[in-house]
Amino acid sequence: MSDGHEHSGREQVPSRRRTRFPGISSRAYEHPADRSALVALRKLTGFDTVFKALSGLLPERSLRLLFLSDSVRVSDEQFAHLNDMLRDACYILDLEKVPPMYVNQDPVPNAMCIGLDEPIIVVTTGLLELLDEEEMRAVVGHEVGHALSGHSVYRTILLFLTSLAVRVAWIPLGNLAIMAIVTALREWFRKSELSADRAGLLVGQDLQASMRGLMKLAGGHHLHEMNVDAFLKQAEEYEAGGDLRDSVLKILNVLPRSHPFTTVRAAELKRWAESRDFQRIMDGHYPRRSEDKDTSVTDSFRESASHYADHVKASKDPLMKLVSDIAGDLGGRVRRGFGGFTGSGSAPKDGPAREDGDGAPGGPA
Repeated sequence: MSDGHEHSGREQVPSRRRTRFPGISSRAYEHPADRSALVALRKLTGFDTVFKALSGLLPERSLRLLFLSDSVRVSDEQFAHLNDMLRDACYILDLEKVPPMYVNQDPVPNAMCIGLDEPIIVVTTGLLELLDEEEMRAVVGHEVGHALSGHSVYRTILLFLTSLAVRVAWIPLGNLAIMAIVTALREWFRKSELSADRAGLLVGQDLQASMRGLMKLAGGHHLHEMNVDAFLKQAEEYEAGGDLRDSVLKILNVLPRSHPFTTVRAAELKRWAESRDFQRIMDGHYPRRSEDKDTSVTDSFRESASHYADHVKASKDPLMKLVSDIAGDLGGRVRRGFGGFTGSGSAPKDGPAREDGDGAPGGPA
C-alpha cells in the first residue's frame, strides 16, 4: 500500500475496498456487437479447438520467447506494484488463472493481451511513465477483461493475418482476400476495445481515473492543461460535425485502426457508466459464467441489431442521419401504402385507393 505521497512523478493512491464480482460472465460488460460475435463463435462446436490447433502456424511461441528473453516479467520481485494490480484485477473479475504480464521497453504508450493457449499481457514503459496508479489499474483491468472474454485468441489471429497480408501481397488477389478478413476482424476488435474499457472501469471503479487515462493517451503528460468536459465535447463535435464528405472520411480514417478514437472511447465509457446496466452490475445483478452455455445466439444477435438501430437513430452524424431518414421514409411509405386496408379495418370495395393531394391514400370516390 502506498503512503499517499508522490514518488518519481507518479501519483500514489492508497488502496481501497472495491466491489468483487464472483462468477461474472464477460457478457456482463461486453459491447453488444462484440458479445454477439463471441457468443456465436463459442457456440460453434470445436471452434476454439481448431483455432488453438493453428498454434503451430501462428507466431505465439515466438512471441512468448521474445517477451521472456527481452522484456521484464512482472512478479513480486519485479514491478511488484503492477503484480498487485494484476492479482487484484483477476480477483475482482474472478479470473482464476492470473495471466503472465511483461513490461516491454517501448516509448509508445501501449498494452495488449495476446495468446492462444494462455493469454499474456504486455505493457510498455511508455504507458507506465504516462499513467498514475489508478489510471494504470484501469488499464490492467482492461487487459484482464480481454483475457476473460477470450479476445486474446482473436487478437493473435489478427496479428498473424496482418503479417500474412504483407507476405502474400505479390499474389494476385491474395492480399485482397486476406485484407478483407483483416478489415472485418478490425471492426470486431474495435468493439472489443469498448468492452475491455468497461472491464477496466469494473476493476478500477473510478470513472475519473479511466477518463484521465484516455485523455493522457490523446494528449500526453499535460493533464493540467486538459479538461474532461472539454474532451468529451470533442467527441460530440466529432460525431455530429461536418457533412456527408466528413462522414466518409471518418470511415476511411478508422478502417486501418485496431482501436476506436480516444475521444469516442471516453464518450462511450461515460455513457455506459451512467447506464442502468452498469449500476445493476455494481449491485450484484449480472450474468454468470455458469449460464454462458445456455446463452441464445439469436437473442445476442437481436440485441446487437437493436443496439445498432438505436445508435443510428440517436447519431448526429450526417451519414447516419441520412440512413435513419431513408429507413424512416421507407417505413412510412410502406405504412401509407397499406393505410387503406388498415385504417378502417377492411379493404375498400369500390376499386383501388387513390391519392389525395398530399400523396396520402384516400378512400373510394
